[in-house]
Amino acid sequence: MIVVHHLNESRSQRVLWLLEELELPYEICSYQRDATTRLAPPELKQVHPLGKSPVLQDAGQTIIESGAIVDHLIRRHSAGALQPATDSDEYTVYQQWMHYAEGSAMLPLLLKLYVSRLGEAGAPLQPRIDSELANHLGYVNESLKDREWLVGDRLSGADIQMSFVGEAARGLRASYPHMDAWVRRFQQRPAYQRALERGGPYSMAA
Repeated sequence: MIVVHHLNESRSQRVLWLLEELELPYEICSYQRDATTRLAPPELKQVHPLGKSPVLQDAGQTIIESGAIVDHLIRRHSAGALQPATDSDEYTVYQQWMHYAEGSAMLPLLLKLYVSRLGEAGAPLQPRIDSELANHLGYVNESLKDREWLVGDRLSGADIQMSFVGEAARGLRASYPHMDAWVRRFQQRPAYQRALERGGPYSMAA
């Protein structure tokens, strides 16, 4: 049985969505963030030394990093669905999005979150953060112009991996209408809605 160690309000929500898209049976071990620090509880360190979520357990393997988890589930359990053929040009584009999500796109969003907690002390950093956000969110927005999904003409693992980026930018999406429409599109999918029911409250589902 596949087990997802799921932290509320975290990247693990996209893993639940993928599992629902693949119609795979799975169990959830749920964890709650500390109400003050917003950090994961220490119990997650009993699952993996980093104490982070998501963590996937499947066939005797313990896998961390949402990108690696998405890739594992699609390779092992999708029967060729949700990714382009590996010998196609689209597969290279797919891989770029898979790595871009955490390798580049999330950094300015995280910096905005953390620096905002510094108040006036963080003000000197804000122009650079805003510039990077405009650069990356503009890139995603333009990439979705005249298309519904990031790769090809159907949903893929790239959309699932990138979904947290779009959701984390929820306060900024009004300026990026193509990205906003994409987020609203995938959030309306039945599998996404089932994942919300399984995962519990998720404030970014809007």
